[in-house]
Amino acid sequence: MHWLIKSEPFKYSWDMLVRDGSTTWDGVRNNQAAIYLRSMRIGEELAFYHSNEGLAVVGIARVAGEHFIDPSDPKARFPAVTVAPVRPLATPVTLAAMKAEPRLAEMAMFRQFRLSVAPLTDAEWDVIMEMGAA
Repeated sequence: MHWLIKSEPFKYSWDMLVRDGSTTWDGVRNNQAAIYLRSMRIGEELAFYHSNEGLAVVGIARVAGEHFIDPSDPKARFPAVTVAPVRPLATPVTLAAMKAEPRLAEMAMFRQFRLSVAPLTDAEWDVIMEMGAA
């Protein structure tokens, strides 16, 4: 399974993840996104997408720790996972390029754009990796 995770770069960027070596992916307060976080398994790959600024997949990360109670959730209802960087994409894959690619037309990210976590099919992953020359 593959995933797409989104972060606003001014809050937590790809470069910050690389600097830190890993991070707790927390703060998710959407029920569907929480289901996705609970489904993640160690070693699964993640497309790291910069939202708001950049609007592009910029790197590949991996799930380094499966779900646990989000320490930032005072009601202890929502999960978090640990993610770690793998490598940057040689070429960022922009939102415009993904939307223009017919093989990505059914991406979950396009159906539920506000989610910070979304699944990617193996075929979608392969297309994004091809586009990013990773």
